[in-house]
Amino acid sequence: MAKRTGLSQGEFIALIGTLFATIAFSIDSMLPALPAIGAELSPSDPGLAPYIITSFVFGMGLGTFVVGPLSDAYGRKPVIFAGTLLYVLACLWSYAADTLTYVLAARVLAGIGVAAPRIVTMAIVRDLYAGRAMARIFSFAMTVFTVFPAVAPLIGEAIIDLLGWRSIFLSFILFSGVTVSWLALRLPEPLPPEARRKLEWPTVRAGIFEVLSLRQMQLSIVVQTLVFGLLFVAISSIQLVFDQTYGAAESFAWLFFWIAILAFPAAPLNGILVTRLGMRPLVRRALSLALVLGLAFAGVALSGLAGRFEIWLYFAWSVTLFATAAFTIGNLNALALEPLGHISGLASSIMAGIATVGGAILGSIIGQLFDGTAIPQALSIALLAAIGLPIMMIMPREGRD
Repeated sequence: MAKRTGLSQGEFIALIGTLFATIAFSIDSMLPALPAIGAELSPSDPGLAPYIITSFVFGMGLGTFVVGPLSDAYGRKPVIFAGTLLYVLACLWSYAADTLTYVLAARVLAGIGVAAPRIVTMAIVRDLYAGRAMARIFSFAMTVFTVFPAVAPLIGEAIIDLLGWRSIFLSFILFSGVTVSWLALRLPEPLPPEARRKLEWPTVRAGIFEVLSLRQMQLSIVVQTLVFGLLFVAISSIQLVFDQTYGAAESFAWLFFWIAILAFPAAPLNGILVTRLGMRPLVRRALSLALVLGLAFAGVALSGLAGRFEIWLYFAWSVTLFATAAFTIGNLNALALEPLGHISGLASSIMAGIATVGGAILGSIIGQLFDGTAIPQALSIALLAAIGLPIMMIMPREGRD
């Protein structure tokens, strides 16, 4: 059952989705800039440029461990405001940095800051919704979220052409200012003072024990780690594959646009199906599809039978990978948070922190396997899906609220 927000459900979903989209915009709009950044800041080793993505994700993973408990103690909106301030300052540092090392350090800080809107927004949804209704809200918010990966590389490319790659960081500041202003003006504080928990170690320790002792949470963290690993492998490798494997660097922004657009219906479809089928079955089916298609693409690529059409098979397979995220992440969040509404901030932090850092580590390790083809990527993604499937088979059933 939902509590009153002062917003229509449509505006609430749009606000939540836009706050989530800060992450997608901060990652995907950087993809077209990687060659230029590598050429300017790391000319002897341009392959270091993709660490701009993984350093941001790593920082985001670190930040998730602290912002949730802070929001349980001080309220949701103040923590989002503080995290956004850190994010803005880090973007300014990235804009001014003259070495790749400084850019990477600034991106870690930006990731720590962006963890606040990411994690606290999840806690806000749990404050106001439960059960399958919560999963439905996550799904429709992901619909908004998935628009930004479609347009972000095009925005990034346009900014590079007009103003240079550094100006992308100024666009992050503008976007974040708009979203946080919307939150400040339209959404009342979801966590009243009487529902807050003191930020004391015994209280936090008890909460951590409660979260990590819950089987539903344990299994969700493991599967989310695998899914984030799958997603980070896809995102960090896609520009390299289109460029070095298929020679399509100049078309990358538009190819990525259509991948995201074609994956877009997965999120609203999940929102419709989750109330009928439940969260667990949808996650299982998504992982099964990722396993089968990963093996199928690897087999075709190894055989060489596709020839010059292989790029379009890779394109289609990439669409299914982004759709997999839409059918898994929101449902896994809802499954894990359902019994933990009284400490949803802390629970969101623990869950997302472990899963994001773990996924980033998996993505970084697998990314090193790139051999000029997409075959290591496909086999690794199939393996991650294969590990996740039996874990979902023993996931406890969810409620139907």
